[in-house]
Amino acid sequence: MNKKDNNLPKISKRTLSLRNGQDHELIWVAYQGLVYDVTRSRLWREGKHYEHWAGQDLTEELQDAPHSATVFDRMDCVGVLEE
Repeated sequence: MNKKDNNLPKISKRTLSLRNGQDHELIWVAYQGLVYDVTRSRLWREGKHYEHWAGQDLTEELQDAPHSATVFDRMDCVGVLEE
C-alpha cells in the first residue's frame, strides 16, 4: 500500500521548515512528497546529516546519495508535503 493512501495529514513547507532540529525538538525531512520523522535517528542529531539539513525537501539532494530510498522504510511517515 502506498503511504499517500493512508489519509496522512498535509504538512506545509513552513511547518516542515520549523522541524529542523534547531527551532523545534522534532526533526523532519521530506522525500518524494512524504514527510518523515527522523528525530530518533542518531544520524540526524541537531538536524544535520552529513551535508543535508532537516526541515526541507531532500528529494533532489538524495539523487546522488550513497544509499537507496529504502532508508525511509525505517522512519515514521508523518504526512504528505503540500505542493
